[in-house]
Amino acid sequence: MEAETSWTTYPYSYITTYVPEAESYSDHNDDDETKVQTFSMDSLLPNDLLERILTFLPIASIFRAGTVCKRWNEIVSSQRFLSNFSNNNSAPQSPWYFMFTSTDDPSGYAYDPVIKKWYGFDLPCIESSNWFVASSCGLVCFMDNDCRNKIYVSNPITKQWRRLTEPPGHRSTDYAALSASVNRAKQSYSVSVVKSKQVQGDFSQWEISVHLYSSETMTWTTRLTDVLAGWRGGDESVICGNVLYFLIYSTGGSDHRHGLIALNLSTISSSNGVLMRSFIPMPCSLTCGRLMNLKEKLVVVGGIGKQDRPDIIKGIGVWCLNGGGREWQEVARMPQRFFQGFGELDDVFASSGSDDMVYVQSYGSPALLTFDMKLKCWKWSQKCPVSKKFPLQLFTGFCFEPRLEIAP
Repeated sequence: MEAETSWTTYPYSYITTYVPEAESYSDHNDDDETKVQTFSMDSLLPNDLLERILTFLPIASIFRAGTVCKRWNEIVSSQRFLSNFSNNNSAPQSPWYFMFTSTDDPSGYAYDPVIKKWYGFDLPCIESSNWFVASSCGLVCFMDNDCRNKIYVSNPITKQWRRLTEPPGHRSTDYAALSASVNRAKQSYSVSVVKSKQVQGDFSQWEISVHLYSSETMTWTTRLTDVLAGWRGGDESVICGNVLYFLIYSTGGSDHRHGLIALNLSTISSSNGVLMRSFIPMPCSLTCGRLMNLKEKLVVVGGIGKQDRPDIIKGIGVWCLNGGGREWQEVARMPQRFFQGFGELDDVFASSGSDDMVYVQSYGSPALLTFDMKLKCWKWSQKCPVSKKFPLQLFTGFCFEPRLEIAP
């Protein structure tokens, strides 16, 4: 495995705080008639051409490029370069995966699948690895798991962040689901929190409320409140194509173990029964189902349970929602040789994805598996520097897009 490189050695703020001045060098011979001067080849290049060349660097190398000299620093820290770098299709930046190293410390390692390397990485804002996490187009949203009133939006690459105002609704909810969506054309973003609270005095009913934050107005609005009978909310949601999807779970009396709610954020109304009218059955009985936005298509990754013991996973599948948002298409199933590589699996694995990449990780192991939706290819990542130190140690993580130009 390649030697570990720490991001903290090259923080983004270093680019704009300290820049070594460019130096010129000359070699002198004893013979005054023979004098040779050396110079940097990049001094022959105009700024626009040098900028174009630098956009081909991996994103990790941009930080190092900014410390070479003053000229390079000015180029890589300019807004034009940041925009061109992100739009340069010749230098693809696949989604990264961040893996927590412990349950208490929010630090960990980030995996870059392009150059197959792990980086030491510290996240801004987050205080514990059990916080809720949602990501979209370079921004990552965090929400605390206690009072659920601390919500931050950050760019984990540049370390820029913003704390949002407290969302409306009950603080002491039983379940909450966090999701985020970036509109690159408008340079704005939305954050959604779906809260689920058991109705007092009637344990079969659950109150579901949907709250939406807009960065354009910097305010929260409660878009919907409804009551479900025999179903409760959970902690899984995603925004895809201006539609909010979230999973609900049967509390008894239904043939379905899980269900999917789809709410169009443009036309959502708070009328009674609106949630169950938008109900979509899941493709099969799933364990540990996860929702993902892959290029504005809803993808579900979940464990397929054994018939006699549904909590024991016999395989992991990937499905995509097609047919006008009502029909599921199976994309792939994890081959047994990869599935067995995780060891014994019950209801304890995580998955996360963006763009064309899906990551699958067992809670009991730092092993990380990638699935390329476009190539239909499964691959193990490079071995993570994290090692399991005690039997009950758990590993969690999430996927995000590394971007320089996105700001909260």
